[in-house]
Amino acid sequence: MSVVVGYVPDATGYLAITEAARQATWRQTDVVVVNAVDQAGYLRPTAADTLDLDALMARLSADGVPHAVRHVDLAAGGHPSDAILAVAAEVSAELLVIGLHRRSPVGKALLGSNAQRVLRDAVCPVLAVRATGAG
Repeated sequence: MSVVVGYVPDATGYLAITEAARQATWRQTDVVVVNAVDQAGYLRPTAADTLDLDALMARLSADGVPHAVRHVDLAAGGHPSDAILAVAAEVSAELLVIGLHRRSPVGKALLGSNAQRVLRDAVCPVLAVRATGAG
């Protein structure tokens, strides 16, 4: 069993990783970081690049948290929420950690919400975090 975290390289994503590491340490398990990359690749600000992930992995290693990164290619379609839920099912996650970003009602209606999908469809508990001032 693992703690799975959907990672986006911003303040909220960093907070999600921090909380996932704390939960994994408390639960005596590992962290599985999901990095979803779509057709825009690493140009999209929601995909972590190699430098960002290397720094993140170094931080988890320094903190003594066992970890792995799953790169999920969404180029053929799909949503980051699908990737997070699939990885959670694959590793029998005992907890999912996701970051929340503020979105307008119109934005949610037009684009959907990955966080809403995870909260609705997860088969394990979900911990949602939001960094102070995150928009």
